[in-house]
Amino acid sequence: MPHFLKYHKFSILLVLTGIVFYGAFAYHLERSDFIKLIGLFTGLFLISFRLIQLEKNNFWFLVGFALLCRLIFLPAIPNLSQDFYRFIWDGKLILENINPYLSTPNEFSTAFELSKTGFRRVNQELVLGMGSLSAGNFTSYPPINQLLFAISAFLGGKNILGSVIMMRIFIILADFGILYFGKKLLKNLNLPTYQIFWFLLNPFVIIELTGNIHFEGLMLFFFVWALYLLQKKKWFWSAVLFGLSISIKLFPLIFLPLLLNFFRRNFNLKKLIIFYTITGVTFLLTFLPFLSSEVIQNFSASLSLWFQKFEFNASIYYIMRWIGFQIKGFNMIETIGKILPFLTFLIILALTFFRKNKSLKNLLETMLFGITTYFLLATTVHPWYIATPLLISVFTRFRYAILWSCMVMLSYSAYIFPEVKENLWLIAIEYFALSGYLLYEILQKKAFLSSRR
Repeated sequence: MPHFLKYHKFSILLVLTGIVFYGAFAYHLERSDFIKLIGLFTGLFLISFRLIQLEKNNFWFLVGFALLCRLIFLPAIPNLSQDFYRFIWDGKLILENINPYLSTPNEFSTAFELSKTGFRRVNQELVLGMGSLSAGNFTSYPPINQLLFAISAFLGGKNILGSVIMMRIFIILADFGILYFGKKLLKNLNLPTYQIFWFLLNPFVIIELTGNIHFEGLMLFFFVWALYLLQKKKWFWSAVLFGLSISIKLFPLIFLPLLLNFFRRNFNLKKLIIFYTITGVTFLLTFLPFLSSEVIQNFSASLSLWFQKFEFNASIYYIMRWIGFQIKGFNMIETIGKILPFLTFLIILALTFFRKNKSLKNLLETMLFGITTYFLLATTVHPWYIATPLLISVFTRFRYAILWSCMVMLSYSAYIFPEVKENLWLIAIEYFALSGYLLYEILQKKAFLSSRR
C-alpha cells in the first residue's frame, strides 16, 4: 500500500476530487442550474479520462473507482430526470394485478384506492412527480422493464427512495455485467481491455444511468452478452439474449437487419432465420402476460408520440422543421416524423447490403453507424440514449461517441427556466462538433472504403 500511494499520488488526488464532484452532483445540484451542471460534468469528464490514461494497466483500481462513484448516488433522489416516478407507478400497478399498458396515470390517480402496497398514499405524489406529459400518456416501457419496476416497487415497500435504491442496484449490477462480458469481448477482438472503462468510468454513464435511473444499461448488458456469445458461435442463446435486450428497450431492433452478411459469411441464412425467430419469440413471450389488442394499440400509440409529437435535442429534424416553417408556416412534425423513419430504414438497408460485416469488428462498426443514423434522424434524443453508441464504439476504431457523450449534456440548457425551452445555439454546437469529428474519423480511417464488398 505505501508503495502504491507513493507512485499514484496524482491518481488518488483525482479520485478524491471525483468523489467530491459526484457528491455535489448527486446532492447539491438543481436541474435548472445549468452552469453548475456543466462545470461539474466537465470536471468529472476530465478526471475520468485522465485517470484511465494514468491507470489503464491497473484494472482493479479503475473498477473500484467505478463502483465507488455509483455508490455515491445510491440513496439520492434523481435530480435530472422525473422518469423514475413513472417506473414506480407502473411497478405498483403490476403489484396490484393491474395491466400498466391499459390506462394512463391520470385515469387512475383519483379513480382507485389501492392500499396493499401503499399506493393510495403515494399515487398523487407519483403522478405529480412524473409530470403532465408522462401522466397523460400510456406507458412505453417493454415487459422486462416492467418486471424490474415491479420488483423494485415490491422490495422498496411504501417508500419511494426504497424503490429508487432497488432500481439503482439493478443498474449497477448491469454495468458490471457489461464490464465482465465487455472485457472478454475486447480480448477476443484483440483490443486493449482498458477500453471498457471509456464506458464504465464515463461520467455521462454514471450520471445518466445510475444517477438518473435509466435502464439502457440493462439493455446493453444483454446486448453485449449476446454479441459475446455470437462471437463464440453460440448463436441460439445469443438470439435469446437479443430478445431480452429488446424487451428492455427497443433500440436493438435496428441491428437485426445488419446481421444478414455476418450470418451469411459465418453461419448460413437458415440459421439467421432461426436467430430472428428465436429473438422474436423471446420478445413476444415476455409480452404474453400483458398482451391484448388494446395493449398493442396503446403501446403503438405511445411509441408513435416519439416520432410525430415529441421533440428534443434533435439535429437533422430541427433543420427540416425550420424549412417547414419557411414553406408552410407551421411545425410539420407529423409529416417529417413519418419521413425520417423511412430514411433511417433506407440507410440501414444500405448498411446491410453494402458493408461486408464479415467479422464481428466489421459488424460492430456497422451497428455504430446504424444507431448513429437513427439518432441523427430522430425527433427526440434524450441524453441517456447516447449510452448505446458509446458502448458500441468501445469495440471499434471510432471515438466520436465519446465526444457525443460529453456534448449531449448541453441539452440540459432547456431546463434553465420552468418552461422547457431549448437553446438552439447550444444544440447546434453539440451537433457541429459531433458531425465534424465524425466526418474526420470516417475520412481518416476510410471506414466505408475499407469495409465495402
